[in-house]
This record gives sequence, C-alpha cells and structure tokens, in this order.
Amino acid sequence: MRASWRTITVLSVLGVGALVLAVFALGVGEYPVSPAGVVEVLTGQNHSFDEVVVLDYRMPRILLALVIGAALGISGAIFQALTRNPLGSPDVIGFEIGAYTGALVAIGMLGGSYYTTAAGAMIGGLITAAVVYSLAYKNGVAGFRLIVVGIAVGAVLSSVNQWIIIKIKLQQAITASIWQQGSLNGLEWGQLYPVLVCVAIALVALVAIGPQLPILQMGDDAAGALGVRPERARIAYFVVGVILVAVATAAAGPIAFVALAAPQLARRLTGAPGVGMVSSAVMGAFLLLFSDLIAQKIVAPAQLPVGAVTVSVGGLYLIWLLVVQARRGR
Repeated sequence: MRASWRTITVLSVLGVGALVLAVFALGVGEYPVSPAGVVEVLTGQNHSFDEVVVLDYRMPRILLALVIGAALGISGAIFQALTRNPLGSPDVIGFEIGAYTGALVAIGMLGGSYYTTAAGAMIGGLITAAVVYSLAYKNGVAGFRLIVVGIAVGAVLSSVNQWIIIKIKLQQAITASIWQQGSLNGLEWGQLYPVLVCVAIALVALVAIGPQLPILQMGDDAAGALGVRPERARIAYFVVGVILVAVATAAAGPIAFVALAAPQLARRLTGAPGVGMVSSAVMGAFLLLFSDLIAQKIVAPAQLPVGAVTVSVGGLYLIWLLVVQARRGR
C-alpha cells in the first residue's frame, strides 16, 4: 500500500521536528552547548569537552527516548488494531501494571539493580499478557473483552503492588516508587544496547508476520476468506506488541499514555482510515522526546521523571477521547 502525500508530509515534519528537538536536547543542561556546537560534535568537527558531554552523557538518553517512544507507539498501534478500539492500549489493558509487579518482586527478592529490575519487569509484563489473553479467550479473543479483562487484571495487580510495597523494606520501597514514575534520568550506553537489540528483534518478527493487521481489522470471517488464519496471526501480533511494551517498561519504567495517544494522533494527522505502524512509531518517538525535554526544563535544575509529564498530558488526552467516544455512542 502506497503512502499518501499527506502521510509523507506529516512523517517528514515529525521527523524534522524530532531532529531539531534532539539537537536542542543534546545542548541543554548544567554544561550548555550551543546548537551549532552540537552539530559540530555530531559531524566530527569538535573534539573538545563538548564531545564528551554530548556523546557520552546526553546522546544515550536521546536515543533511548526515540527508541522507547517508537516501541510504545508501535505496541499501541498493534493493540488498538487488534481490539479495534482506541482504548486498546497496553497501559490501559494492564500490561505495564504487570511489569511493575514483576519489578517489585525483583526489587524485593533480588535487590534493586537496574538489570534485575528490568528482567523482573519484562517477565511480569509477559506473564500478565499471558493471563489476560487466557482469561479473555472464548472461541477467539474479542477486542472489547480483552480490554475489560485487562482492566480487571490490572486492578487486581494494583492491589498486589500496594501489598508488596508495604511488605518490602523501606529502601526497596523507595527504589520501587522511583522506578514506577518512569524516567530516562541517568540512562547510559550500557542500557541502550539491550533495548536496541530487543526492539530490532521484535521489528524483524513484525516484518516476518507480514501486513496481516489491516486484514484482521476486517473481521475473522473476512480474514479467513482472504487466506489469513485469524487466531494464529492475532497471537503473533499480540506477542510482538507485548515484547515491545515490556522492553520499553523494563528500560525506563512505566511510561503511560504514549502507546495510547501516539497511534490516534498519527491517524488523525495523516487522515488514514486506521492506525499505521510507521506513523505511530514516529509520533511515539517525537512525543517521548518532547515530553522528556519538558521534564528536564520545567523545574530546572531539578529533573522530573518523564512519566510525570506523559501522565499529565495523556490524562487530558484520555478525557478528550472518552468524551468523543461517548458522543459517538449516543
């Protein structure tokens, strides 16, 4: 399917906007570097201390914001397409809450190191997805049922999380609370590489599945008539979507509303009939980088967790979305 000129224009504007934001973000901080100085470092014309600050200290955070934002955007597009509902996002369905449960268990049992917490979050997210899918399965998985079951499982896990926080040690509870905010602060090259590898593997799997998602959105009968095995294809997309959100959550903690908002914002800007993977990825990357820049500057020199910004902005978006859905349901 060829992209329309409107889609190409929107993606180009978002891409250029993300590039401008990245250059600006690489220069801000306690040691400021001018945009021209950042460009000189990136093009290899500046080997002073600016190079150390830009490439060693700030570049990993920028790249992680772009990669994690893109992963959340694609994951949101997958689940919204599978459920055929704009509320069918992994953070609404409860996968991020499950990841937090896994992180809490890892922090309580194994300490609070970055990798044990990340591993716990990924395992928690995958187990939660398996439980939600199993409970929602009844001669297939209907989108609305998956959302309702996910919300219910998420509510139960929220109670479990509160119980775990009460039981673990004070320092562990503080670590868990910080992680829960969702933050890119302090992330380095060592945290970037595993995320890149996992996201790349998920994207290769997504390409291998093929463009079956638009066909699934037509309904199981139509998909079967067109030679697609609906349940097999649905499970494959489900697994890829869960891996993407689990990797993002494991790296930076739960970052709410990016997966929910990015696909719908991209669809409205491009005028496409359904959510698109590429447009959702670009929009997700732009949104998270923009939110992280706000988190760094709004109360400078202190830095907010980026999750606090996405929750504030996303909450307004969710209210607007619910109002629109309610009016359409009249």
